[in-house]
Amino acid sequence: MELKSEILIGEETLIIQLKQKDHQAKAFELLIGTYKERLYWHIRRIVLNHDDTDDVLQNTFIKVFRNIDGFKGDSKLYSWIYRIATNEALSFLKSKSQKLQINNQELMGKAVEGLRADVYFEGDEIQLKLQMAIATLPEKQKLIFNMKYFQEMKYEEISEILESSIGGLKASYHLASKKIETFLKEN
Repeated sequence: MELKSEILIGEETLIIQLKQKDHQAKAFELLIGTYKERLYWHIRRIVLNHDDTDDVLQNTFIKVFRNIDGFKGDSKLYSWIYRIATNEALSFLKSKSQKLQINNQELMGKAVEGLRADVYFEGDEIQLKLQMAIATLPEKQKLIFNMKYFQEMKYEEISEILESSIGGLKASYHLASKKIETFLKEN
């Protein structure tokens, strides 16, 4: 039986294959093929810059590869990988703001302004304003809003990724939506 058809059986098989040295390379190739695009957009909505997103995405897959043996299966593989990607993106932003000696809010402002010249940004002025509004949100509200609004994740999935209660996520999403609405009305 070919590895690809075995992996299609389910996440459990993929995890087993990722942990077996003789199947690891092909299984990891499949893992990247399965998650690369979704993770790219998840990270891109956090860091906003294409090149930075590519760097964070690469670091995410390296961490997944290095730590797959430590994956215990307490959550879905998908959630575990998204948690790694989220943490990598947030760490990247923190490191970048420290290097530039500016706070995170200023860094996000610069990133949003950079979208105007970004050849990979396909949005119009309305999308740019929305990104400006999102950039003003506190970190957790920004994550929750992006995951719910753009990626259309269920609260249960977001809860597993961010390790937060569903009630708290709903409240944060509601607050984020109201803040964005206010920003858009005032600007």
